[in-house]
Amino acid sequence: MSTLAALRLLREPSNASEGNHSNATVGAGGGWCQGLDIPNELFLALGLVSLVENLLVVAAVLKNRNLHSPTYYFICCLAVSDMLVSISNLAEMLFMLLLEHGVLVMRPSIVRHMDSVIDTLICSSVVSSLSFLGVIAVDRYITIFYALRYHSIMTLQRAVVTMASVWLASTVSSTVLITYYRSNTILLCLIGFFLFMLVLMLVLYIHMFALARHHLHSISSQQKPPTAHRGGSLKGAVTLTILLGVFFICWGPFFFHLILIVTCPTNPFCACFFSYFNLFLILIICNSVIDPLIYAFRSQELRRTLREVVTCSW
Repeated sequence: MSTLAALRLLREPSNASEGNHSNATVGAGGGWCQGLDIPNELFLALGLVSLVENLLVVAAVLKNRNLHSPTYYFICCLAVSDMLVSISNLAEMLFMLLLEHGVLVMRPSIVRHMDSVIDTLICSSVVSSLSFLGVIAVDRYITIFYALRYHSIMTLQRAVVTMASVWLASTVSSTVLITYYRSNTILLCLIGFFLFMLVLMLVLYIHMFALARHHLHSISSQQKPPTAHRGGSLKGAVTLTILLGVFFICWGPFFFHLILIVTCPTNPFCACFFSYFNLFLILIICNSVIDPLIYAFRSQELRRTLREVVTCSW
């Protein structure tokens, strides 16, 4: 039995019967369509690593006053979104173990209520992670193309309103998703949101890289050393591109899974893809593990603060 209850709700399409799913799986390729049996211990280990890493990122941002800016507040919110994945994973794992060993005895209605809470947490992390990646990309775009006006455009008040709006929208949308998770309309909305954010970030990154390439070409033709601002802009664009690439690799298979649920729920090859759902869950948790490592290695200031946090140099 896999973890992450919310995503497990979407393991199989609601309009495909158990018999049809089994027959389709066998017909699609036999042995290699049996999926992967991933132990719960792996989910637990990755969840703990992710939780510790993201806690360190949040602690570093809170500790260092130089990191008290909208950009790092958005990064901090992204770390909190990743922590929701870990917390939901660990909470469900503990909940399942207590129920299986008879330590915790609860009425079925309460169990369903607890499951819905965990579902809402994990789905909220999906929407908020996507949203904050988009917000960070827009913030970096403003930093590069409107550098002189950045502090007047991205004020602390606007940053707070943006963060509050994202969390509110994520909570509301995740509640709707859990309530109507068998509706294809809801799944299409989630898929559409994912594709919209990907297109938005790709457009911003392409524009940023075009500017960086133009600057480097101008510098080469004039035989002048690159300025710190231009170098920092290019580094920031590379960092966000890495984040986008990691997010796409880790979340892409899950959203492709949703697309197949809507488009071909009973197709044998789609059913074969469904059997690897546990692998998609592992990739999702890996995303929350990888993100903090990118922050630590790409930001010198954050890396230094992380060392201070680890060595308790408060």
